[in-house]
Amino acid sequence: MSQVRVRFAPSPTGYLHIGGLRTALYNYLLARQTGGTFILRIEDTDRTRFVADAEDDILATLKWAGLDVDEGPEAGGECGPYRQSERSALYLRHASELVDSGAAYYAFDTPEELDAMRERLKSPQDPSPRYDCHTRGNMRNSLTLSPDDVATLLATGTPHVVRLLVEPGKTISFVDAVRDQVSFASEVVDDQILVKSDGMPTYHLANVVDDHYMSITHVIRGEEWLSSTPKHILLYEALGWTAPTMAHLPLILSPTGGKLSKRAAERQGIPVLVKQYQDAGYEPEALVNYLALLGWNPGDDREIFDLAGLVEVFSLERVGSAGVQFDLEKLAWFNGQHLRRLPVANLAERTATALASTGIEVDAAYVTEMVGLMQERVAFASELATTTGYFFSDPMSYDENGVKKRWKDDSAELVVAYAATLEAGIEDTPEAFEQALRQLTETREVGAGRLIHPARLAVSGVTMGPGLFEMMALLGSETCARRLRRAAQVLG
Repeated sequence: MSQVRVRFAPSPTGYLHIGGLRTALYNYLLARQTGGTFILRIEDTDRTRFVADAEDDILATLKWAGLDVDEGPEAGGECGPYRQSERSALYLRHASELVDSGAAYYAFDTPEELDAMRERLKSPQDPSPRYDCHTRGNMRNSLTLSPDDVATLLATGTPHVVRLLVEPGKTISFVDAVRDQVSFASEVVDDQILVKSDGMPTYHLANVVDDHYMSITHVIRGEEWLSSTPKHILLYEALGWTAPTMAHLPLILSPTGGKLSKRAAERQGIPVLVKQYQDAGYEPEALVNYLALLGWNPGDDREIFDLAGLVEVFSLERVGSAGVQFDLEKLAWFNGQHLRRLPVANLAERTATALASTGIEVDAAYVTEMVGLMQERVAFASELATTTGYFFSDPMSYDENGVKKRWKDDSAELVVAYAATLEAGIEDTPEAFEQALRQLTETREVGAGRLIHPARLAVSGVTMGPGLFEMMALLGSETCARRLRRAAQVLG
């Protein structure tokens, strides 16, 4: 088998969405696992929907996700240029060849004539008539006009398109790496436009021509392109080229079923753009890990992978064809898992920066210790700065439900006694804080829990967090004693 060459070919008509990132990821994984080449191609032939900074977003997002490009607009390469808008002459040359060979034809129909055809032929059985073998014979094209008329129309610059000629009675088959044998009857394939009236190629022509000239061996893309594949197969045949291996990925479904469209996602509060996940604080490793498993499985019960681990075990054979539901809660779980794998120093630096932006200036070593205590208990790195205020200032309020559940009639007396023990002088270690508490509760003949829960509430203002004694050791006995006495005074 020749060296694997795959491409991710987004259109810069908007920011990169999660489905696009999954497609890029699967292409990247196959390339890296086989020692192949991962190519980025910008398919910018749709100038009406072009978004100026979309390409920058695509490039930045791939870098953020760790998907290094071997060939592309920035990386360069022998098959460039890698923007389709810079390759128009190549497409037009092959479009002319297709017309000359009889595989395509010129169509001069105006928008009004096309609308009239659709309105005339519309029926309950066929609500959207197509331009195909059944209708082209009654339209204004080079199949129905005389050669002299066609030459005159072309010479006078009459607006026209180039259409693929799809003959009826054919079966178009190919083997999909995900779906096995797939077949289409040519009667269901329309005479797709290959070159638009503005002279720009459509996705179908440019896609096939570029995949050939870039020696693409595998086309890995979303299921929504499956219905376009017979048109591409016909183009490969007409041009005398061999089609690459096709692999159509399963749809990403919303939690309630159905395709995760932008509208459905917005309705269910699910971000669609990768940038939204970046802004929300998701770790790139977590999003990549989750998207890899959204349609593929490693063959065992493993779930947590870094990018190198995914490269090692990935295979197209384990990509399923059934749609997969997107689960935002599961993604948050993945985020927490990957957060725990990060070096404490890395998270401490990010947390210190976030704290500084809110006006909190603290010792770097102190922040590092705090992060070490909290890393196992948060799902997002941002929580290390937003939910840990009690590490930097005394709590001014106390969790109401916690007070109702944990603050008993004897709580004030116990925390004051604990404060007195701390003020008498103990070493600031978890062991010393725990020993002091247990000795006090034994003396008072109450269970340790009778003081542990009120003490946590008094020191932090909340009922959950890191180990109580580790937290108190970091805060110090003086701070803890002060907070214990204040809680007794406020809560009574």
